[in-house]
Amino acid sequence: MHVLLERAAEFLELCAQELDRSPDPTRWDQVRREVEHRGTYTHTLQELEVGARVAWRNSTRCIGRLHTPSLVVRDHRGLHGAEEIFGALVDHLRFATNGGRIRSTLSVFPPRDPESGESPLIWNGKLVRYAGYPDGTGDPDEHEFTDICRSLGWQPPGGEPGPFDLLPVVIQAAGDEEPRWFELPGEEVLEVEIRHPRLAFFREMGIRWYAVPVITDMVLEMGGIEYPCAPFNGWFMGTEIGARNLSDPHRYDLLPEVAQGMGLDPGDRSGLWRDRALVELNEAVLHSFRADGVTIVDHHTASRQWEAFTAREGRAGRPVHGDWSWLVPPLSGSASSLFHQEMENRVLSPNFYYRDAPWRAAEQAEEPSPGAGCPFHIRSRRVGHPSHPDPAGVSVVG
Repeated sequence: MHVLLERAAEFLELCAQELDRSPDPTRWDQVRREVEHRGTYTHTLQELEVGARVAWRNSTRCIGRLHTPSLVVRDHRGLHGAEEIFGALVDHLRFATNGGRIRSTLSVFPPRDPESGESPLIWNGKLVRYAGYPDGTGDPDEHEFTDICRSLGWQPPGGEPGPFDLLPVVIQAAGDEEPRWFELPGEEVLEVEIRHPRLAFFREMGIRWYAVPVITDMVLEMGGIEYPCAPFNGWFMGTEIGARNLSDPHRYDLLPEVAQGMGLDPGDRSGLWRDRALVELNEAVLHSFRADGVTIVDHHTASRQWEAFTAREGRAGRPVHGDWSWLVPPLSGSASSLFHQEMENRVLSPNFYYRDAPWRAAEQAEEPSPGAGCPFHIRSRRVGHPSHPDPAGVSVVG
């Protein structure tokens, strides 16, 4: 209780600073009484909005923090059932997509119960992702989760695995022993066909990618209160798709196919075939999103936006912390000003933390505080699906 009161007091002081006003002693008395009687307290909507925006601002692995003031916070703390949570997720996706003019959005569902440790959970790592199958079809990063979905009753559209099959959304309501899966309506998922402005063979490759990256496997923490079900999105930086999701050998691994289409010799390493294919694939991603009117940012623009963010923080008297290995773009890294900067990777509160996949929770010990162990990780006390021990985790990229 003492730790929670301490964190709550720090958070209320932060809110007052962010809102440029004096701390409210009446609000502190209210929070203190709540904690003493219930072991927790309830954030006001304004506190939720301030905390969410500061959590994004404190996220050391995000290059796009210039846009934190524009984050839209949707309060769904009154929703508890899996079906109504899914409905809110579809609404989130529709609102965030906005016809391609993507809006940074966060939806907040009930916080973790202080006694049981339970809360609603979304089993997916991302709200929209493509299935991965044992024969290598699709996204290998989703192989384990796809197996779980199939064990719950989901099957590939048409019965046959495809390279870009949308995964269902798996939700476990607080108190439920088993999760439920829901099919995302296809008309709500905006996808972009990847083509190249000059290289016609790209269309024949049949590549596409979803428009809105909604992250669903992180815990929002503010003032000592944890929200394990708090999906949020910004928009893609082109290299997330072109240099990672479609290019990594453990993902779609398309560079050899692109190189072949370009007439390059993969055996000639000194010919830099991989580099040349990587540039063309990334150009295709940027071209396709922009041609379809879908928000995306290239890595050079994102680097300049980072400079604007650090300048703004300097004017506000706040130090900027960052994880260099995550912030430097995976393409032309040394051409970015970030490459030449030194930075401290310090984790502040409020923040977003990784959590264990729910189906692994049964193997985990009691949850440590956010400061224990990995500073980016919160372990869940929630018991997951007992029939799926120890599958691999989900990448945070894309």
